Amino acid sequence: MKEHSFFLEIGFTPRDSNFMDQADIFRREFDRLLWDVVKASSGVVSQEFLQAGEAFTQYTANAEMASAYFTGIDIPIDITNAEINLMSGESGSIHKKLEETVYEINERAIELIGALIQFKATILSSVLNCNMFTVNYPLLIDHIMREANLYLQMVKSLQTGEDFDKIRAALEQELFWNRIMGEHAKFIRGLLDPTEEELIQTANNFGNEFDQLVEEAKAAMDNTVPVSTVTADSMEATIAIRDFKAQGTKGILECNVKSIIIPLLGDHTLREANHYLRLLEMFR
Repeated sequence: MKEHSFFLEIGFTPRDSNFMDQADIFRREFDRLLWDVVKASSGVVSQEFLQAGEAFTQYTANAEMASAYFTGIDIPIDITNAEINLMSGESGSIHKKLEETVYEINERAIELIGALIQFKATILSSVLNCNMFTVNYPLLIDHIMREANLYLQMVKSLQTGEDFDKIRAALEQELFWNRIMGEHAKFIRGLLDPTEEELIQTANNFGNEFDQLVEEAKAAMDNTVPVSTVTADSMEATIAIRDFKAQGTKGILECNVKSIIIPLLGDHTLREANHYLRLLEMFR
């Protein structure tokens, strides 16, 4: 969410400096929230999570430094360094005080995420009605709004402790993330320099593949395709696009890929692919 706020912030024109300022406030608020999450996570989070590459990758700190250099925006890299130094722990280390801390963090998160969703909705409406110009695609604004809605739903579920159908939930996540992966491919395709023809074609192929996987996930929800099939197909495609994103992020940081992709966006999409892969492993 803090990176969504950053991407919005750098996309406005000088006329909409008030929106730029508001996005910056959201970014800083999510920095503070993330700091508190990291502090509460030491000795608690799983080793699988820390090794998955969804909180940070080998490129995150450099991508933050490069993006801060290009934009002049202060990105607190010390948060990433703290994540890198987190120690894992066992579930037995959870105690009443920690539960209270997490509950309070979640309450703050619910309020903050809700406000950011409204901000994104205002921006998207203004763009679609030709009342605002931003360098961010309308689909990207809608994309990050859907991610925020999923995040809000998850945090609210944690607070209420509601039960759910695990198989149905897995299929809903696969449908959601296959769409997200496909849109990532399309954003990459559109942000690459026109001379990067091979990369553009590869990104386009991934977009088409994940469009098909979206339909496959829908079919699984209707019981016309086995759940195991869509999970296996999704995992194979996500591993491939993960590797593509990793190579692309490395290429952008080393100035070997011509694009208008801010380095942190490359790493952001890579971490989301890693997150999805961990989910798929759980589903499998």
